[in-house]
Amino acid sequence: MDTRERIARRLEEALQPETLDVIDESDLHKGHHGARPGGETHYRVRVTAAAFRGKSRVEMHRMINAVLADELADGVHALAIEAKAA
Repeated sequence: MDTRERIARRLEEALQPETLDVIDESDLHKGHHGARPGGETHYRVRVTAAAFRGKSRVEMHRMINAVLADELADGVHALAIEAKAA
């Protein structure tokens, strides 16, 4: 299972989102700090979930970062988050 699939699976399990897109943008960051030759370092997450109701943008981002703590500690250099409440 690649990193994109692990991110999607963890977010599905934790948030049960109505919509979820996990996009590997590593190819856009070749040569930048944190980029690796094999990629899998830069991601964009677009997620809509009822779990975000009543949460501020900072709270939604913290929830996502907590769910993905292992991936962030293990090679994911950048995570762009677009989160909305359902």
